Amino acid sequence: MGRRAGTLSRPAFASPGAATVLALLLAVAIPVAVLIGPYPMTLGQVLGVVADRLTGTPAGGDTVDTVVFAIRLPRIGAALLVGGALAAAGTCYQTLFRNPLVSPDILGVSAGAGLGAVLGIFLSLPVAAIQGMAFAGGLACVALVAGVAAAVRGRDPVLVLVLAGVVVGALAGAATSLLKVLADPYDQLPAITFWLLGSLAAIRTDDLTPALPAVVLGLLPLVLLRWRINVLALGDDEARALGVEVRRLRAGVILCATLITASVVAIAGVVGWVGLVIPHVARMLVGPGFGRLLPVAVLLGALYMLVVDTLARTVGSTEVPLGILTAAIGAPFFLWLLARGRRSWS
Repeated sequence: MGRRAGTLSRPAFASPGAATVLALLLAVAIPVAVLIGPYPMTLGQVLGVVADRLTGTPAGGDTVDTVVFAIRLPRIGAALLVGGALAAAGTCYQTLFRNPLVSPDILGVSAGAGLGAVLGIFLSLPVAAIQGMAFAGGLACVALVAGVAAAVRGRDPVLVLVLAGVVVGALAGAATSLLKVLADPYDQLPAITFWLLGSLAAIRTDDLTPALPAVVLGLLPLVLLRWRINVLALGDDEARALGVEVRRLRAGVILCATLITASVVAIAGVVGWVGLVIPHVARMLVGPGFGRLLPVAVLLGALYMLVVDTLARTVGSTEVPLGILTAAIGAPFFLWLLARGRRSWS
């Protein structure tokens, strides 16, 4: 499957304070993101509406209160959730498959979620139903991949999983393209295109209600099993020798990472490069040990997505889709990582 995850570069520093530094940066970035936007606000205005909420004073239709609590805070929460979740899923997949080029959509979860959402838009369903279909589509594609892998015997199970994911993802992508051709070019097609590029523009508090518990439910087993997952990164034979039930653990990790990915793709659309690049950066900071890598990747992914989303809604008069910015930032950075890793190999 290629070089093991974490061999592209050596850790820049392995300080246990990396998570603390990232948490402090988040504590600074969140209030800055609240202040920045098309509707500018001062720190005093924001503190005033927060104090009104804490004391129970009615807002009385205050514009600042609406912008802060109905628009920006839900969007900031979604950015933190999406970035942290995609980074966690990418970390799990790269560790599981021992391949630094693996991302959360390797098993077709993003393609399946995209197909489900596009079908919902094509059928003119409400937003909640579209999100539900995206979630179901992502899980269905990975279930199909797992079924194909289980039916193929006598081959490397990891290789079969990856190849099945590529095939199923391609089929889902073809079905999505067909729906785009059949969609209404004036109404449905722009909505489909915008969703597939990823955006948090329409996020409201109610959208986070189903996504947050699903992400927590997927993350919790990964945290509890972090040492076993770390052993699994050594390879199947070594893991079995150390008493790890490889097939059961691999299935559990895939299920959790898929649940995490499908939950956030359902509310944000397809946002690429986060789950591919962020685990590499986190690995440069704290090394390949999964127990330290996972929390740092989650914090770094949350910070990165918050910065990217803030840029998306401030760099121009029209909001830039997240997928464009993450690709524009992630692709050159990943090329730099490859070049840096190549120099360290020679």
